[in-house]
Amino acid sequence: VQLQASGGGLVQAGGSLTVACAASGRIFSSSFAGWFRQAPEKEREFVAGIRWGTGLTYYSDSVKGRFTISREKATNMVYLQMTNLKPEDTAVYYCAVDRDYRGSYLRQPEYDYWGQGTQVTVSS
Repeated sequence: VQLQASGGGLVQAGGSLTVACAASGRIFSSSFAGWFRQAPEKEREFVAGIRWGTGLTYYSDSVKGRFTISREKATNMVYLQMTNLKPEDTAVYYCAVDRDYRGSYLRQPEYDYWGQGTQVTVSS
């Protein structure tokens, strides 16, 4: 599976942006898709995730209520809709897929595939 992230850009604080991740190859119902981000001089962190089969979603506290993750099974697409963006959301956003989810969505080594990242910059 190869992942291609897109949709990043520059947006003003309070604005909205949607990033997308296209997956080539099959994603199974047992898989889990996640979005992570890495700000300058900070560690990469979990943002949001979704169980491919059930659609159950998970969010970090910092984005809960502002970001929405979704997936389209038919096209193997994963989206992260971001609203009410803040300057602290500025980061490179990565999509990732855990081929056989076992409940540890926060652990980055669990993910088998990673996209190349897309830059999101929020100006104040």
